[in-house]
Amino acid sequence: MKRRTFATAAAVLLAASLSAAPAFAQQFFRIGTGGTAGTYYPVGGMIANAVSQPGKLIATAQASNGSLANVNAVASGAIEAGFSQSDVATWAYTGTGAFEGKPKVSDLRMIANLYPESIHLVVKKGSGIKSVTDLKGKRVALDEPGSGTLINARMVLAAYGVKESDLKPEYIKPNQAGDKLKDGALDAFFFVGGAPAGAIAELASSGTGIELVPLTGPQADGLRMANPYFAVDTIAANTYKDVPAVQTLAVGAQLVTNAKIDAETVYQVTKALYSDAAQKALAAGHAKGKFITLQNAVQGVGIPFHPGAERFYKEAGVLK
Repeated sequence: MKRRTFATAAAVLLAASLSAAPAFAQQFFRIGTGGTAGTYYPVGGMIANAVSQPGKLIATAQASNGSLANVNAVASGAIEAGFSQSDVATWAYTGTGAFEGKPKVSDLRMIANLYPESIHLVVKKGSGIKSVTDLKGKRVALDEPGSGTLINARMVLAAYGVKESDLKPEYIKPNQAGDKLKDGALDAFFFVGGAPAGAIAELASSGTGIELVPLTGPQADGLRMANPYFAVDTIAANTYKDVPAVQTLAVGAQLVTNAKIDAETVYQVTKALYSDAAQKALAAGHAKGKFITLQNAVQGVGIPFHPGAERFYKEAGVLK
């Protein structure tokens, strides 16, 4: 709320001063994130604060339904940039996966690969659910339509031979799922995002207690081999209260934009993101912030870079 208040106040002040400045001096740069209980939203807020240059560019983080919604909003011009899982961005650009049979989002461009997003399968402590196959007949939240989590959850279930019809599925956000799990109205939920995720951390420390179900074995290996954007990942011990280390899979969280966005604007946004001040603020502000580095920015990228971002990375020596 403070972040929104600051952004709103800044916008009002700048609007009031437009008569004293050239019309082109100030731009707004809207960044689509995710639900407020996930990782995209707080990290997006930090990025918006880090790249804003009062008088020139005001970036704002907007809550959304996640990757699919952000890609579509970027494509339509409703927002200037958005967070997307690496798989969703690649599917959108190539017209595959969740975008099979739909027009390719050929204007989708990369600003930066940010950090790994872990696939969380959360259950209540002592539930007896130890594997994906144990979800049969259970009440399981898969996240909302438009989210990357829903797509990945379906892929994981299929890899382990579990049909959606084998479950009692619910399509709700992770914070709602956490509340229902706590109340005993849900058995498990999926969430794809940087660990620690707020809704899961709150649940783990609330007295309810949680466990994370590992995604390992030949099923996980097969999923990774068929979809190279998945990587083996470990959620470290005590990332969530009293939860031991667990092996899972991850995709990259990426910041994407539209080819039509001005190259100088994207150049300035990218340059500001990797400035010393921004890097320190990101590393201190969230556990995933320390992964948002110049070296990681160009890893696991399956779509073309925006010319503005490409120019900066070439100057910085991380792209040839």
